[in-house]
Amino acid sequence: MNTGMVKSMVCIVLAQFSLVALFPLCICYQTHQSTSSVASLSPQFYDNSCPNAQAIVQSYVANAYLNDPRMAASILRLHFHDCFVNGCDASVLLDSSGTMESEKRSNANRDSARGFEVIDEIKSALENECPETVSCADLLALVARDSIVICGGPSWEVYLGRRDAREASLIGSTENIPSPESTLQTILSMFNFQGLDLTDLVALLGSHTIGNSRCIGFRQRLYNHTGNNDPDQTLNQDYASMLQQGCPISGNDQNLFNLDYVTPTKFDNYYYKNLVNFRGLLSSDEILFTQSIETMEMVKFYAENEGAFFEQFAKSMVKMGNISPLTGTDGEIRRICRRVNHDV
Repeated sequence: MNTGMVKSMVCIVLAQFSLVALFPLCICYQTHQSTSSVASLSPQFYDNSCPNAQAIVQSYVANAYLNDPRMAASILRLHFHDCFVNGCDASVLLDSSGTMESEKRSNANRDSARGFEVIDEIKSALENECPETVSCADLLALVARDSIVICGGPSWEVYLGRRDAREASLIGSTENIPSPESTLQTILSMFNFQGLDLTDLVALLGSHTIGNSRCIGFRQRLYNHTGNNDPDQTLNQDYASMLQQGCPISGNDQNLFNLDYVTPTKFDNYYYKNLVNFRGLLSSDEILFTQSIETMEMVKFYAENEGAFFEQFAKSMVKMGNISPLTGTDGEIRRICRRVNHDV
């Protein structure tokens, strides 16, 4: 394929994504702020100071997705892992420096968090357009929305105006992010700690309709779920046998498996349909259908009504994105997302 054809294809993809972002196939859900802690956030925050900011982010997300479809789930995950540690302040992006230990070293992020180079590229473009204006925390919120849209999911207005932390919290990243083996009560407690409720939990875990998990994240379900060398009885045995082919009892820890094996790159409601059929990959997903009548009913509802899932997911994403933002004169606008400004 010649260079001209490649450029043409890229332009077509970017143009299509731009249209989808502006006019998504689903309804663009509007949500409103109700707490004083986020009163200064606004969808129009950069309209005057950096009017092209959102278009720049959209184009880079589209290009990253074109080069690697897995990247959509990866950069969405960064936003989750950021907001659950001291609020949405881009602390997850900081590298270790001096006495500060990076959150990238926690069990939740080590060897699995990715997409930092994409964030670096977008931030560089934003700095060229509007120096020291768009925060890394807002950048994470925008790429999360755009990664959902490009996969066919809902769009929503992103409230902007967050500022960036000057420190990271390795302890917070270790303690506040659920693991694939967490119990439902543990996960709910972690969500409640962030001001999120059971409805938010069930809707936000629906993001696992895209993305992957490593073999090491679910192996115990296949071979030793209860500690008695028994497989997880809530896992469909045909599905389990298929998984065992690529995830043996030892070795191949890093082998990747789709969280949604039916439509792995499409943001839809198959996550919930899979749970109903006992084909959720992670234990922390399947328990939504097996350990609580209330969450089971939500799972069944979303499995039957994709529009309802999209609507609640959009609302819950806005709610999550508003966890303890730094605003006003708190924090800073980092010039490089990996480092605080005095280290640049």
